[in-house]
Amino acid sequence: MNKFFISAFMVFSIVTSTQAQKPAAIAKEEPTATNTNIASRNIVAESSVVTSHTVTIKGKLVPYKATTGTLPVWDEDGKAIAGLFYTYYERTDIQNKEGRPLVISFNGGPGSASVWMHLAYTGPRVLKIDDEGYPVQPYGYQENNSSILDVADIVYIDPVNTGYSRPTNKDVAGSKFFGVRADIKYLAEWINTFVTRNNRWASPKFLIGESYGTTRVSGLALELQSNQWMYLNGVILVSPTELGIVRGTVMDAALSLPYFAATAWYHKMLPDDLQRKKLADMLPEVESFTINQLIPAIAKGGFLPMEEKQKIAAQMARFSGISSKVFLQNNLDVSTNLFWKELLRDKGFTVGRLDSRYKGIDRADAGEGPDYNAELTSWLHSFTPAINMYLRNELNYKTDLKYNMFGPVNPWDRSGDKTGENLRAAMAQNPYLHLLVQSGYYDGACDYFNAKYNMWQMDPSGKLKDRMTWEGYESGHMMYLRKPDLAMGNEHIRNFILKALPKPGEAAKF
Repeated sequence: MNKFFISAFMVFSIVTSTQAQKPAAIAKEEPTATNTNIASRNIVAESSVVTSHTVTIKGKLVPYKATTGTLPVWDEDGKAIAGLFYTYYERTDIQNKEGRPLVISFNGGPGSASVWMHLAYTGPRVLKIDDEGYPVQPYGYQENNSSILDVADIVYIDPVNTGYSRPTNKDVAGSKFFGVRADIKYLAEWINTFVTRNNRWASPKFLIGESYGTTRVSGLALELQSNQWMYLNGVILVSPTELGIVRGTVMDAALSLPYFAATAWYHKMLPDDLQRKKLADMLPEVESFTINQLIPAIAKGGFLPMEEKQKIAAQMARFSGISSKVFLQNNLDVSTNLFWKELLRDKGFTVGRLDSRYKGIDRADAGEGPDYNAELTSWLHSFTPAINMYLRNELNYKTDLKYNMFGPVNPWDRSGDKTGENLRAAMAQNPYLHLLVQSGYYDGACDYFNAKYNMWQMDPSGKLKDRMTWEGYESGHMMYLRKPDLAMGNEHIRNFILKALPKPGEAAKF
């Protein structure tokens, strides 16, 4: 399982408009462009544009306003050192704002903007793509009739150097932002500012993160609770990383097999008796083999008798669609990189890393890994035009800055990642806090079986498992790109939010 989703982002400032808020505490420079709706290259830590819209969700019209802009990141001396770009959606026909849930949304990387879930999953607008998630032209977006905006307000946040978020000047040290612990610390402070400015302290609050965003929000759950005194009702992990939970060589070698089986099933590379089964009916057999036979076999290493090793390799071949010889040549430890190259090698294709449904074409069929990530090039094909069109044309946020789909955040300090334990501690201390995990069966970067393993190891006592839920989908890392999973995934989130809200007067106690 790969720890981090894709990669990174850039450095600079933000936007102002004729509607910008101007608190006296923040020093600003006015734009020099003649059209004040177009941001100059000056460094501005705060701005906002407000627009009004409607969307039909589950057959009902939902009115809402969108606030698009930037808010400062403060240093220890109260100085603005960055402006974070965000888009905040509020339903406008709600009387009781105190009881209205707020969902705080991050994507991953590290170094990835919030565009992915914003414009393809939970937000009020969604990409124009085909039913399986592939690009179509002309590019664009349309109403998202599955959005969760009917039950919760949502804010999408771009960390520093992603989207339009930038440090206020080139002298601000990257170490203040670019690392597991630094990222969690400054974003918790920013969330406090956002919640205070928008008067959302009374609201039930939920964090959602995708890929590296799951590392981020798992750490934020405890950081918000411990140092901002902000308690959550729920955390949603979409395609989670390892969350700092150590695997070791045995687990690393074994836990990918169920993902191999799912991918082979999709490409019709399994024996007939397995291929005829539904995916959800076939996978438990592979999972049982992995836990009860494969892990003990790999643990024996070179002292595993050859006859037994050959039997294990034959079973791995049966479940994966690649030959037992490949497993034996690699001591039962076939990397995901080799699997993506090997599965369809004889057919002249590779399979995608983040979504194995996608096929790629390499320069040569030989080799131990694909030339490129077939799925990512497809996604950038459709996402990049759409987010630039949407922010400018519908949300009226106009700037000459480049929207960083990925931006420079390296070197990223990966030390001190105990985010799975952070989330466990937050749940142990907060009886209101619930967890939902969503995984695509064809995700080879943050695979579904490793996500299950996270839950097993995060709570070894078993005392929290009644507040943990896992859901699987027949798609990849961004499982919502497949049309049936867009509706299903949002419905799972919608039900999770409603279930996690306490009954009136229900106290937070065990």
